Amino acid sequence: MTDIHMIDAAAGRLSGHARRTPLLSSPFLDEIAGRPVFVKAECLQHTGSFKFRGAWNAISALREAGESKGIIAFSSGNHAQGVALAARLQGLPSVIVMPADAPAIKIENTRALGAEVVPYDRATEDRDEIGARLARERGLSLVKPFDMAEVIAGQGTSGLEIAEQAAEAGIDRAQVLVPCGGGGLTSGIALALEARAPGFTVHPVEPEGFDDVLRSQKAGTRQRNERLSGSICDAIITPTPGDLTWPVIQRLCGEGFAVSEDEALKAMALAFDRLKIVLEPGGAVALAAALFRPGEGPVIAVASGGNVDRAMMARALSQ
Repeated sequence: MTDIHMIDAAAGRLSGHARRTPLLSSPFLDEIAGRPVFVKAECLQHTGSFKFRGAWNAISALREAGESKGIIAFSSGNHAQGVALAARLQGLPSVIVMPADAPAIKIENTRALGAEVVPYDRATEDRDEIGARLARERGLSLVKPFDMAEVIAGQGTSGLEIAEQAAEAGIDRAQVLVPCGGGGLTSGIALALEARAPGFTVHPVEPEGFDDVLRSQKAGTRQRNERLSGSICDAIITPTPGDLTWPVIQRLCGEGFAVSEDEALKAMALAFDRLKIVLEPGGAVALAAALFRPGEGPVIAVASGGNVDRAMMARALSQ
């Protein structure tokens, strides 16, 4: 299981390779929310999302263990790009299993980063099975998108930065809202903040209709999404919370939020107008919850990714 020592080790591996992304604010966003809003801009990380952190840490750990003939991963795009770049920078080939309906820009970017892309139908095929089979057939090491200890530790380094940056800003208590699919970023940040900023409470944020984590929290047991496609928030659509991530979320996180597609699009437009950053729908859900759900005291929203195509960004800006 991931712990703070693994997250600290991940920070050491990432030093000099990952960006320390900024914590942004705007008085215009504070006015909308009725409280101080801070945005952790992981959309400015390498490849446009936090996923580079977990990919670099996991691949580095595999190399240290001598298990580095090649890498395989499955992803709708952000994990794909993070793995493709991390593998290339460490001199390893990569194969990425991607849903055929992923945004074209994510597929193109993954190929441009040197990875072989294997498409699949997310509605009828099991990406875990495909990834496991190709790993066996080709002798590749599987880097999972969220349910892997070293990946969670890498994502948790964002939480270390949040704790440091919040302290610099004089914040000692806050809600931290995190876009949540399988829960790798959410659980990693929760573990980091448990150790370094215990006055902070992490809340997962999901799209309406794909809120398996929120329903799991309410039921006390892991729930599944009935559908695995049909949302503009493609980056955070997963079947169910992970085996490793769910116990951490259950133990450390406050109740989650579910936001509508319209709210995600509005948050994208406001982030562009007021913070001058570009977000994809799934990367904007935490900011949407910060802006459009009531709360007291400072709130930190993680902007987890910015890999959006022009048509979707134009749609957001037209809201």
